[in-house]
Amino acid sequence: MPVLDRDGTQVWRRRTGKESLGRWFGWLLGVAAFVYCWQIISDATTWFFVWDAPRIANDIWTRATPPKWEYITQLGRPIWDTLNIATLGTLIALFLAVPVAFLAARNTTPSALLIRPVALLIIVSTRSINSLIWALLLIAIIGPGVFAGVIAIAIRSIGFCAKLLYEAIEEIDHAQVEAITATGASRWQVMAYGIVPQILPAFAGIAVFRWDINIRESTVLGLVGAGGIGLQLSASLNVLAWPQVSLILIVILVAVIISEWVSAKVRGAII
Repeated sequence: MPVLDRDGTQVWRRRTGKESLGRWFGWLLGVAAFVYCWQIISDATTWFFVWDAPRIANDIWTRATPPKWEYITQLGRPIWDTLNIATLGTLIALFLAVPVAFLAARNTTPSALLIRPVALLIIVSTRSINSLIWALLLIAIIGPGVFAGVIAIAIRSIGFCAKLLYEAIEEIDHAQVEAITATGASRWQVMAYGIVPQILPAFAGIAVFRWDINIRESTVLGLVGAGGIGLQLSASLNVLAWPQVSLILIVILVAVIISEWVSAKVRGAII
């Protein structure tokens, strides 16, 4: 934007004076908000423990190494339970997410005014609460154990899977749908032959991706009593058995790496 200098010559500037002033005022507000928030955090922090954290971390590391390798014989069933929680929870979520996704998509919902808002509410409500919170609620309702973990993972995954799936449904090629509709096909035939084949790759990718996430989430559900290897981790932490804790963390890391490898291979084969 051209601006006149003192000698009358035009000088090109990126912003006018008002724009620069507004920009600096925005930065000032940001810095003030940061300082205010930092003051609140600082007042609520016991800084002695923060400064002493390196010594405590080194002490725990010394106690946790080497891992108690003979304890691994007791981790087979817990890690199997963890895999089952993630797998069964993902399957249940996919079974429930598919109809919710079709009801939420603009081009497949029976009613954009009545049914679609309900479907979107289900998606938002299941995604907004963490799986640990769901596990705590379910443990209070149906008791501790693997079943509570499976249901917690399933509820948490419904919104995630349904959201990605209904977005894939809305992005399909409508020319194929119109071509099948022109043959006189019914609504269900249009869905089976015009929509479903187009979203199958997206559905498979979503399923594998969510299963990979659920492997990670299911490893910590045992901390609140929902079964799996997290239950062993919680028990070892309670008695300060640090060599067992380090071994459990290694097993969890290996399980997550394997699930990531499997997920990447399957997604690569799909794509």
